[in-house]
Amino acid sequence: MFTLTAIVEYIVVALAAALLYALCTRRLLGALQQGGYEGRAYARWTHRKGNMVYSRYILLAFLIALASLVFGICFTFAGDWAAYIALVPIPGFVAVYCVSERRALKVPLRCTRRAGRISALNALLLFLVCFALVLAANAAAFYAGAEIVAHLRYLPLAVVPILLPVLLRLAAALERPYATARNRKYVAAAREKLASAPCKKIGITGSFGKTSVKNFLAALLSERYTVVATPASYNTPVGIAKAAEGADLSAADFFLAEMGARRAGDIEELASLVAPDHCILTGVCPQHVETFGSVEAVLAEKAKLLSGTKAGGFAVVGMDENTRGLDLAALPLQCIRVGEGEAFGARNIRLSAEGAEFELMLAGEGTEVRTRLLGRHSVHDLALAAAMAHCLGIPREEIVRGIAQMGYVPHRLQPIESGGVTVLDDAYNANVEGAACALEVLRLFAGRKFAVTPGIVELGILEERENRLLGERLAGLDGVVLVGETLVLPVKEGYLAAGGDPEKLYILPTLEKAQALLAEVLQDGDTVLFLNDLPDIYS
Repeated sequence: MFTLTAIVEYIVVALAAALLYALCTRRLLGALQQGGYEGRAYARWTHRKGNMVYSRYILLAFLIALASLVFGICFTFAGDWAAYIALVPIPGFVAVYCVSERRALKVPLRCTRRAGRISALNALLLFLVCFALVLAANAAAFYAGAEIVAHLRYLPLAVVPILLPVLLRLAAALERPYATARNRKYVAAAREKLASAPCKKIGITGSFGKTSVKNFLAALLSERYTVVATPASYNTPVGIAKAAEGADLSAADFFLAEMGARRAGDIEELASLVAPDHCILTGVCPQHVETFGSVEAVLAEKAKLLSGTKAGGFAVVGMDENTRGLDLAALPLQCIRVGEGEAFGARNIRLSAEGAEFELMLAGEGTEVRTRLLGRHSVHDLALAAAMAHCLGIPREEIVRGIAQMGYVPHRLQPIESGGVTVLDDAYNANVEGAACALEVLRLFAGRKFAVTPGIVELGILEERENRLLGERLAGLDGVVLVGETLVLPVKEGYLAAGGDPEKLYILPTLEKAQALLAEVLQDGDTVLFLNDLPDIYS
């Protein structure tokens, strides 16, 4: 049992099995990556109701075990070779599994160094587990002395697929200390670069509109200044550090940093990194209540940007039912309130399918403005950006001209003409305020109106209620397509309770199937809204 030849055999079999099973974890790794490599978010996904990840692995294990058992028994005439023949089902069923999962990820796995390290650790853990199983099974066969046991000594390897989700999470946990230390050095270097840069830094946070406000402000300031802004939704410490690392801040006048928060302490960390001279708080809604616990906790965290901004700077705050309770007068900042009835904001908003017209208020003086951007929330975001631009010295006429020329933000209520059909791409909309505004815009279009949505996530205890309300808002449309299994039940209940036509309601498992359905039913002149395309971690 412990001869050199036997040990080499155990290692080869265990290594081959580990590498094969590692191929079955690509989707798991993608979900882990989308959750920021956080074990808790990943665990919520694996245990989410309707997620078939464990069921698929159990089925894979069962099929391998059954086939290996049959092969081992049927080939007993082959003597010692029967044990090796019984291993044949492992690569066969792994290949079938990998083919079935090849398009499982909507958001492709990014082959980063961290993903590579976790994959390597996962493969090592798989090897150790497989080797332990091989060693134990061979020991059992040796001491049992029965021929049939010897022929089936590699059968225990069939249980490994059931362990794959747990082993990958363990691999991520083992890699985390290294990643944390490495990111800490990376962020520290960015902090020094930002601190020494002569440009003014502006931090932007809120439950919604961060990316849009950042893009709008960058466009308005770029008329006169050199502006560097964090790209896309780079709103974490590493994301901001990456943006700072690749930019020539010595030649910039402004650095705009979008700041996201999912847990207490996130904004404080980001404010410490950027040390903003000015800041914008777009507003607060129930988004991220899942991790914060309450709207009050979300507000408290977002408001930390105000206390983290340098004294004397401008703080532009969007006024809503949650932010109105902030004690702005106590802050050592020049606080600018933006909203209805304030000296800064938008009044007399007129929405249409071609854009919006409104009266832009800057320091109490109104100016008529037109924009091609769609939706009430776009007007709100423009007003926030305009208020900060005004405070920073951009003339009113330049602001008005800039708003008129402002382009769409990709995937944020972006209209796209396709084969006579208007597609409203609002895939990055993930909050209740934006969803309501998007549906308001959809109803402005002529012709039949369709909506495709998987629901809204990260609402915690409010998730069911808010998705029922979303369903109620969908009633009256010519077609409603609910995608996935995560949140569709409360959306469906709300839709039907509000009098929605059940014959116009479709529930499909994937976005691809929804697109196939739309290709059959849409006609020239129709409009379809794609509202919030959830990443795999929420599907």
